Amino acid sequence: MDATIQALIMGIVQGLTEFLPISSSGHLIILPSLLGWSDPFLDSLAFSVVLHLGTLAALVSYFWRDWLVLVPAGLALVRDRSTRGDRHRQLVLNIAISTIPAVIAGLLLNDWIEANVRQPGLVALMLVLGAAILWLADRWGSKLLEIDGLGPFRALLIGVAQAFALVPGISRSGISISAGLFVGLGRADAARFSFLMATPVIAGAGLFELRKLAGGGAGPGDHLVPIVAGLLAATIAGFLAIHVLLRYLRTNSMAVFVVYRLVLAVVVVASLAAR
Repeated sequence: MDATIQALIMGIVQGLTEFLPISSSGHLIILPSLLGWSDPFLDSLAFSVVLHLGTLAALVSYFWRDWLVLVPAGLALVRDRSTRGDRHRQLVLNIAISTIPAVIAGLLLNDWIEANVRQPGLVALMLVLGAAILWLADRWGSKLLEIDGLGPFRALLIGVAQAFALVPGISRSGISISAGLFVGLGRADAARFSFLMATPVIAGAGLFELRKLAGGGAGPGDHLVPIVAGLLAATIAGFLAIHVLLRYLRTNSMAVFVVYRLVLAVVVVASLAAR
């Protein structure tokens, strides 16, 4: 299959699965394995950076109104070192606190996980584990808390949960939404906080990979068309995934995502067994 078509498909998959609670990293490991793809560029650090930039662009373009308020609130928080009862400053503080565990875990463990924890069989196991966590969170969470009532301790718990998303198959959005539900947030609010806290995390991950890419002296070479295809696909698919999920969770449970994760795990195991 043409590399541009593969890049387009992987961009769409990345954009959808980064924000739906079904694991983007897991899908990007499973998809080439199931379809027999072996293009070195599409499995490279350069293309990983492209997909990160696409999902970051989706977040910024969807929540730009929020960040127009949150960035000044964050600057005021740094200046005054006080939330002063301001809900926007409190939200910025919560987002900052929630990113700390992911930053620490990423710096300490990311390279080891990339080298050792990317097998389709393990992804299938993590899909099942993530499905169980998501189901329990949706079943047991009180869903009475709004984002404005989320204090620093609960934000830290969500951040600790998010750090586990380094393991492919867990899902960053899935585990952070689950944690939000466990601490009492409603479904839509848990997803919204998950997306807001994802912005600095995805930006940081993209910059970290870009730094490694620059240090290695690698460039796009003759892959400009696949790069553009993957970037645009990830951005558009990500934007649509955010919009659809936030609307869906206003009136629906997480059951469809639990079932999807379990079905995908069965497909992966069956594929591995058939080989």
